[in-house]
Amino acid sequence: MRISLGPVPYHWPRADLLDFYARAGESSADVIYVGETVCAKRRELTPDDWLDIAARLAETGKEVVLSTLTLIEAASELGTVKRLCGQGRFAVEANDMGAVQLLAAQARSFVAGTAINIYSGRTLAVLHRDGLRRWVAPVELGRDAIEGILDEAGALGVRDGIETEVLGHGRLPLAWSARCFTARAADVPKDRCGFRCIEHPRGLPVHTQEGRRVFTINGIQTQSGAVCDLCDLWPELAAAGVDIFRVAAEGRHSLAVVEAMAAAVRERRAPELPPDDEPVCRGYWLGAAGMEPPA
Repeated sequence: MRISLGPVPYHWPRADLLDFYARAGESSADVIYVGETVCAKRRELTPDDWLDIAARLAETGKEVVLSTLTLIEAASELGTVKRLCGQGRFAVEANDMGAVQLLAAQARSFVAGTAINIYSGRTLAVLHRDGLRRWVAPVELGRDAIEGILDEAGALGVRDGIETEVLGHGRLPLAWSARCFTARAADVPKDRCGFRCIEHPRGLPVHTQEGRRVFTINGIQTQSGAVCDLCDLWPELAAAGVDIFRVAAEGRHSLAVVEAMAAAVRERRAPELPPDDEPVCRGYWLGAAGMEPPA
């Protein structure tokens, strides 16, 4: 099993992003995803900057994948996606079907992100014909569902040509909307948001009246309130057919998780994670409500 570092979902200052990826290049991650996936208004880094970061990471021996926007709302945003899909050096994680079509038209292989609705082996087979070489399973799929999809893909003769990746640590991306919830929380219009999300480097927590954290607001994205943690279940993921364990890029703590997971897989043991007081969930993997904590 390999370890990947997902794209940074939050709006961080330019210096913080550059520092994070410099550290990521020195980490034990096998695969690193880079690019803006949430909001096109976030322009701390330009497409040229992302390509430069990708080149520097590649020099360290990492497999680098460029991630595209998940929700495209304007021609200018589509133009950025076309540029990323059109460059020929790095693989692309397609996070909407527009990017899939662009890549398929160029006969380029691609990674399907979690927002691509893949719920059957037949869907995998269809996308495999279009160039899919890896899929990041939708976060609501559990062990039994993934095993069933891979079994069906095997019966269709495509499983051996496809890698399976699962988000094993980090907040779960649940939904995207044309409305910016961070702007709404600040009582400002979306088109004059003032980039308020840069003030919340790990999102805005949303609690019930009883005080339970249920969601995290990240601009137009809604995430889980708790951190999904499947780290100690990595042998179970591997047995289910998962090839790559993804760690969400949510700060320097994430790089420590990468190191712990890499050591655990290499030494065939349970991971020794850094201390963290965040609430934890893993219900989806077990076929239960997603916010359910470990037993």
